[in-house]
Order: sequence, then structure tokens, then C-alpha cells
Amino acid sequence: MDQRVDSGAEQTEALPLSQILFRIAEDETRARVSIGDIFEALGDRAFGALILIFALPNIVPTPPGTSAITGAPLVFLAAQLMLGWQPWLPGWITKRSLARADFSAIVARIVPWLARGERLLKPRFGLLVSGPAENILGIMAFILAIILALPIPLGNILPAIALSLFAFALLEKDGLYAVVGSVVFLLSIVVVAGVIVALGKAALLLFSISFG
Repeated sequence: MDQRVDSGAEQTEALPLSQILFRIAEDETRARVSIGDIFEALGDRAFGALILIFALPNIVPTPPGTSAITGAPLVFLAAQLMLGWQPWLPGWITKRSLARADFSAIVARIVPWLARGERLLKPRFGLLVSGPAENILGIMAFILAIILALPIPLGNILPAIALSLFAFALLEKDGLYAVVGSVVFLLSIVVVAGVIVALGKAALLLFSISFG
């Protein structure tokens, strides 16, 4: 690991998440950037940082295959948050990687969003992001992560926004972000359910026309 990126947990933890990602993206000694590289550079970061890293790319246009790389870690992390476990990812996930140029392109798109969110964060309404409330956030995040991993038309953006809001809430114990994220979670469920129902009706109509 390059010393500029992995120079000790205390050094990376002092940096905003946006700066950590930017430093990894600018490391020209790398041909590729793996999920394990990102995980290691975060040191002892909480669930929020990891969930945010894998959720944000699904909001903006990204290289093909990005959702396949980010989907599995989100499911794992959300399940662990739901169960109250510490963040951990298996080797078959941490070894997944992108070319550094593709990773840099993703970082260039998400860092402005991330920096804006970081400026607005502050600890408030702590009961909404601690204890049992944190496990409830994990349940909602798990449902969203599964939706995000499925090939549902228009099914990515709202779940990714909700996951990002939950992640911001966890980063600074900001209960307001948790409340807004919960509203977007409900909206995501309604929209995705509507899409599934519409697709089902279209399939039935096509079947009746073809075989009726």
C-alpha cells in the first residue's frame, strides 16, 4: 500500500472521507483499485463510510459493471449493521477491483456530492442513530441493498440516495439525515413496487396477446 494512502489509522481517520478517496484515486503507482484497498485505507471507519462509498456511485453515471461491484458489499455491510456486528468483507469481495482510471472517474463524480454532505453534517437527535435505532437503520439498509442489487428498471437511484443518507447519519450520528433517509426509503419501496407491478401487468398483457 502506498505510504501516501496508508500512513496509519490515525492519519486517515483525521481526513474527511472525500479526501481519502481523492488520494487513492490520485495514486499513480496503482494500475487498479480494489475494494480491499479502500477498506484498508479507511482504517477503523464506521459502517457509514463504507456504505457511503458503495452507495454513491449508483446515484451518478458510472462505468458499466459498477453496480455489480458495489452491490455485494452493500448487502454484506447492511446485514452486519442490522445484526450489530463490526464491518467485515470476505476475500472474494475485497479482491474485486476497477482500473484506476475508472475509479478516478467515479471519484470525480461523487466527491462534490460527498463534500456537500460532509459540510452539512453535525451530531443531533442521537437517539435516532444509536442502539436499537441503528439496527432498524440496518434493516432498512439491507432491504435497499437487495433492491439495488436487482436488475429493476429505475430501481437504483432512490435506494442509493436513501443508503447514502443513512451512511451520512452514521458517520456523524446525525439523526436528521436518518429521518430524511427513512422518508426516501419509503418512497423507494413505493416506486419500486409500482415498477414491478407495471412490469407484471405488461408481461401479462404480452402473454395474453401472444397466446390469447
